[in-house]
Amino acid sequence: MKPSNGCAVVGVGYTSQGRVPGRTMLSFHVEAAAQAIADAGLTGKDIDGLICYRHFPAATGEPDVTPYLVAEHLGISPTYLSQEANCARSHLLHAIAALEAGECNYVVISYGHNALSSDSILKLLYQKGSEEMVFGHFGATADYALAARRAMHLFGTGPETWKHIAVGQRKWANLNPRAMHHGRPMTFDDYFNSRLVVEPFRLFDNCLITDGGRACVVTTVERARDLPHRPVRIMGFGHHHPSSGVQRARHLAGPTGAKRAGERALRMAGVALSDIDACEIYDCFTYTVEITLQDLGFFGPGEGADWFAGGRIEPGGAMPVNTSGGLLSESYQMGLTPVTEAVMQLMGRCGDRQMGPATRTKEPEVILCTDNGGTLQSCACYVFGRE
Repeated sequence: MKPSNGCAVVGVGYTSQGRVPGRTMLSFHVEAAAQAIADAGLTGKDIDGLICYRHFPAATGEPDVTPYLVAEHLGISPTYLSQEANCARSHLLHAIAALEAGECNYVVISYGHNALSSDSILKLLYQKGSEEMVFGHFGATADYALAARRAMHLFGTGPETWKHIAVGQRKWANLNPRAMHHGRPMTFDDYFNSRLVVEPFRLFDNCLITDGGRACVVTTVERARDLPHRPVRIMGFGHHHPSSGVQRARHLAGPTGAKRAGERALRMAGVALSDIDACEIYDCFTYTVEITLQDLGFFGPGEGADWFAGGRIEPGGAMPVNTSGGLLSESYQMGLTPVTEAVMQLMGRCGDRQMGPATRTKEPEVILCTDNGGTLQSCACYVFGRE
């Protein structure tokens, strides 16, 4: 499917992020959505679609956060509501479909979680791994460690490759005052001296856990032209779901869902990898960045160490990656961290980290973005471009 008239992202909403005690999951959803609506130059009366990001278990003492509840607190009455129960990562696709079907004019996609200050994330992990815990296997880090260990065996990757990703993204975070790791430079020695969490992953191979919210507004390109900010067109998109759980998976060292999702997104956008000016990659772990870029075709299996070396993904590099600092060094707003950063870069609103002369990089025209779900079980790929 290709949007007949095209869709665009027109507004982004942020909240405080990091450790923000005393805030509910619902409050982050509502604040982020309200900020995005205002940023787009709209009011609640304009919004007729609301898509809440992944459902999380309610924190103790809090209500279950549903799109019904978020809509009520926003004071809106949408014609379209949606929320994923797990990690299929279809939010933008659903927004595009609702707009193309004429069901909506303006759709808000919102994320909110008090993961760092509540017990919600622990409840999620207990639900996910109840059968595995008796064998000492617990949490997403252990799942991805299995994938990374398999890749180390098959094509020789490992910390000598991942250090470039952790350090490179931290350099971007130090240009982003909003980032949780802003003001905390990292060297290769810092990376290797950090503690092991689950072998082979050190602390800095893991993404952050964050209290906070993020949202964006999607509409048609035609409507976007009447709004305050430069529209960011969704040029192409693709999805693929290898689906198998980590215990039975054969895709963990590639090809992951990124291969087919990326091929479809690039074909729909009518561009090649050589046209991509930057990548915003879902980086729950450093290895995720490597295997995703590898499966997208930027380098071959086992060539990551050479490709990342020399600062390629850093400020001043030839292919900037995760220019907010990403999930590793900015904050964990799931797939809305890479999506909103791609949008803000293309709008030219990123301040000190803005691609162009200030960061000795090419001014962006086309940015590729990915969102992963499960243990590499789902991949959504988007190509965004300036309108």
